[in-house]
Amino acid sequence: MRFKDKVAIVTGAGQGIGEHYAKAIAAEGAAVVVAEINADNARRVAEEIVAAGGKAIHLATDVSSEDSCQACVDATVEAFGGLDYLVNNAAIFAGMRREPWMQIDLVYYRRFMAVNFESVLLMTRAAYPALVARGGGVVLNQSSSAAWYAGNYYGLSKLGVNGLTIALAKELGPQNIRVNAVAPGPTDTMATRTSVAPERLQGLLDTLPLKRVGQTQDIVNTVLFLLSEEASWVTGQIWSVDGGQMMRP
Repeated sequence: MRFKDKVAIVTGAGQGIGEHYAKAIAAEGAAVVVAEINADNARRVAEEIVAAGGKAIHLATDVSSEDSCQACVDATVEAFGGLDYLVNNAAIFAGMRREPWMQIDLVYYRRFMAVNFESVLLMTRAAYPALVARGGGVVLNQSSSAAWYAGNYYGLSKLGVNGLTIALAKELGPQNIRVNAVAPGPTDTMATRTSVAPERLQGLLDTLPLKRVGQTQDIVNTVLFLLSEEASWVTGQIWSVDGGQMMRP
């Protein structure tokens, strides 16, 4: 119960790894806001958390909209009295289009970057006053090992998340707000199964020192640590959880 009496928003928590984050944070005692553009999915996850004995509400949230982000934070504070943790997990990944840079549809590209990159800033700006009011808190961003390749717009968006994580950590540290990111490698999720061809996934696994696909729990364990007081002197870091895919001196 590391998060007893704490309040967390998890974006994109209506499915996939975000759902696992929300449920794990709730299991540690926090009241959780399931912020998800798919209202039905958000409702299901929140109801399952409550049925398991936790506290949760669901909010239909478009993280690419400044007004929607602010409404999410305002409703969170109204429901639970404050905010301690923001997990910026929402992203377009499952079923994303793959096009060469010279052919990408710019309307799709701008929507993609608004959700995968700009939303981190929009949600953090909306959450900032509430975090300060509680004496500080934690912002945790979802990156990816794809950031270090930046070969397509997904990788570029996550490279942007890494840079923004560092910039926000510098700016918000004096207010006792820690900002970190977790960067999973090849992980066994529905999004991976639908977006990465089996032969490509196997090719990635063959290059890993730890030759297995990551499990959701591998990522959840790191997220819980970074949110907790056990990581109270950790900020501005990108935590790779990838079986050794990315090694940097």
